[in-house]
Amino acid sequence: MGAPFPGSRAAPIALLRRRFRHPRRPRFKGPSFNRMVPNLLTMLGLCAGLTSIRFAIEGRFGSAAVAILVAACIDGLDGRIARLLKATSRFGAEFDSLADFLCFGVAPAFVLYLWTLQSWHGYGFMPCLMFAVCMALRLARFNAALDAPHPAYTYNFFTGVPAPAGAGLVLFPLFLGLEAKWLGADWLLHVAQFPPFCAAVLIGTALLLVSTLPVWSFKNFKVPAQYVLPLLLGTGLFAALLVADPWAALAAGGLVYLGMLPFSVRSFRRLKRAAEEEEANVGPPA
Repeated sequence: MGAPFPGSRAAPIALLRRRFRHPRRPRFKGPSFNRMVPNLLTMLGLCAGLTSIRFAIEGRFGSAAVAILVAACIDGLDGRIARLLKATSRFGAEFDSLADFLCFGVAPAFVLYLWTLQSWHGYGFMPCLMFAVCMALRLARFNAALDAPHPAYTYNFFTGVPAPAGAGLVLFPLFLGLEAKWLGADWLLHVAQFPPFCAAVLIGTALLLVSTLPVWSFKNFKVPAQYVLPLLLGTGLFAALLVADPWAALAAGGLVYLGMLPFSVRSFRRLKRAAEEEEANVGPPA
């Protein structure tokens, strides 16, 4: 129908409708909030790493360790959430690497230096510096390999120990010392705070970071049926120990992770051998 005549009764009603019509909402250009969630999580992890440095300066080393563990948990979530939301981006990968360097390279070395290695002054700073540098090299190598083609059997493996695991391993003396304080074992506390012991842990972990050791990444990791029940029981026991005695559980977790590395290497070599045999049987293309 056409517009109402000016003299008709419908004309005032149409004018009122136009006057009180809700204005259209402006449409903003930019990414959706879902695509920002992974970067927001990375920002929270970065804040946790910075907070751990503050706690270490204040002498609250237990809180500093917890802040680094919180950053590690966030780091394990942001990448998976980005893939689920299809929000992966080059910016997110670079931002995540910078946050990882501070949270898992700078913060743990800083905490250990203030905890015990500062008694050695410049010599105590050397292993801390080496650990941070190796962490930066490990992250740079990871970023450089993102766009490079890889065989299918390497998908479930990292090259070298990943950054959060490296931070957990290097904090082993601190976990041991906090457990010794809780138990009242002075001899164990002296061992944990012995500067050569902490320096050896820092240097050893730094070498694991930049090594070419194949380490399970647990991406699409398939557990054999016969190991499902023991894995569930072991996880339940570890969770119970984590609640009852968190420092002992974290120290034991580091030892278990180290013990897992030879099995990871064996699994990688077996998959590589199977892939090479399959390629040899198929032969080169005609």
